[in-house]
Amino acid sequence: MLHAVIMAGGSGTRFWPASRNAYPKQLLRLVGDDTMLQATSRRLEGLVSPEQTLVMTNRHLVPEVRKQLPTVPPEQIVGEPIKRDTAACIALAATMIHAADADASMLVLPADHVIQSQDRFRECMRRGMKLLEKHPEMLVTFGIRPSYAAETFGYIQRGDPLTDTGVPGAYRVASFREKPNRSTAEQYLQAGNYDWNSGIFMWRVQTILDALRQFEPVMMQHIDTIAGAMGTPGFEVVLEREFQKINGRSIDYAVMERYPHVAVIEAIFDWDDVGSWQAIGRLTPPDEQGNCVRGKYLPIQSQRMIIYGDEKHLIATIGLQDMIVVHTENATLVAPKSEEERVREIVKQLQARGWTEYL
Repeated sequence: MLHAVIMAGGSGTRFWPASRNAYPKQLLRLVGDDTMLQATSRRLEGLVSPEQTLVMTNRHLVPEVRKQLPTVPPEQIVGEPIKRDTAACIALAATMIHAADADASMLVLPADHVIQSQDRFRECMRRGMKLLEKHPEMLVTFGIRPSYAAETFGYIQRGDPLTDTGVPGAYRVASFREKPNRSTAEQYLQAGNYDWNSGIFMWRVQTILDALRQFEPVMMQHIDTIAGAMGTPGFEVVLEREFQKINGRSIDYAVMERYPHVAVIEAIFDWDDVGSWQAIGRLTPPDEQGNCVRGKYLPIQSQRMIIYGDEKHLIATIGLQDMIVVHTENATLVAPKSEEERVREIVKQLQARGWTEYL
């Protein structure tokens, strides 16, 4: 049976001031009427039931996640006591699934992606399940055919096609590549055999656990100790003690780049990782001046703006172009689009000054 793991523990610092510690971007309505977390959960309809869905998040976010996902059983929403990156998150989730269903397959997906073609997404996931039926030893990832030379995504180099699977667009992975500089990204685009790394994975639970034990044995010692306390009154104490001892690593570094049997299926769905405010410009229909707006906005000779607020507060601009304006109850951001990567500097400055009320 297929189980799903939604990773919903990110902080979304590039979306400050809308994204805060207590309310990060996956809990926000950035695109459409659903929050990003709700849209991710809805994407699983027809593939995985709420009872077979685990949501891994930060401990302090559990109440809000349960509120946003009322159909997911409360015990299926797991609060990590401290951030330890995706390998530990996946290891804990896989262990919990294995305890309930040793023969399970597992779909892992972040809570902060926008995928608008839901039927195509589900069809692509079914292709992954078909590939695992033929090759249960494989770890499967999903690649996005690049539309431009992106410097903000990791890349997957496609190898030989997996012609024996009957799955269109399935290849062996030749290599994983880190986020490139501009010239390298252009080379990848021109080469034609590189995909963006979507961060969406599928595998047999036993396969990923075996791989983690091979490559991250110390991590798995802590996970096994946690597993031994599942269902006992002392579980939360053991989870906090052991989880903080783990050396956090991404699943890409921990396993995917080291495991010998990795496949990539080229996605047939539209995808955006919504990594920064300019993603709103890509995903929100612009007005006649090219302005992408959420909230109440009055532009005067202002073009190609990204505006994020609410209907209770008017944002007005005069003579501005290519700017980001974000209004919240106690903080406002105004920045050129070209400087959006520096939003993280604001977060660091707030931390350094102890202005935690704005974090």
